[in-house]
Amino acid sequence: MEPTRQYKIRMAVFLDRDGVINNDRGHYYIGKREEVDINPGVPGALRCLKEAGFLLIVITNQGGVGRGRYTRGDVEEVHRYISDLLGPDGAEPDDYYYCPHHPGSGNCLCRKPLPLMIQKAMARYQIDPGRSWFIGDSPRDAEAGKAAGLRTILIKPNSSLSRAAEQIIAETEKDEP
Repeated sequence: MEPTRQYKIRMAVFLDRDGVINNDRGHYYIGKREEVDINPGVPGALRCLKEAGFLLIVITNQGGVGRGRYTRGDVEEVHRYISDLLGPDGAEPDDYYYCPHHPGSGNCLCRKPLPLMIQKAMARYQIDPGRSWFIGDSPRDAEAGKAAGLRTILIKPNSSLSRAAEQIIAETEKDEP
């Protein structure tokens, strides 16, 4: 008989990208590294969440790919650049999931508010949805998080993540035995 594998069930904070991590004021489609502008308080908030034991996973709709404004390679370069900016602060996201489809180009199963990107990450990283969160800046983000069984926090677009991180950490500490 083969020994049973033990899996560690993890906690995660899922984050929308534009408007939550990156300032999107004045431009909806962000497909170049020159357009990246990390919101205030993001590095410190993400570092605190990592130190509290959370994986950080970015979940983002990138309909600009589907509209031909930029490529998948451009999106991946933006993600590498965000990681490079946040890495020295100990705040680098653990992974990125993005939907390249635009709603005008037909039906898609991965675009938020559908939870498929979140569910893929939960399966890959053995994430416990009951101990995990989604931080977004639109009702579509909250809907996706709730559909995946996560607790959700909506913040004002392009604002600090500090309060949201403090709330998550405080509630997690309260829930621990």
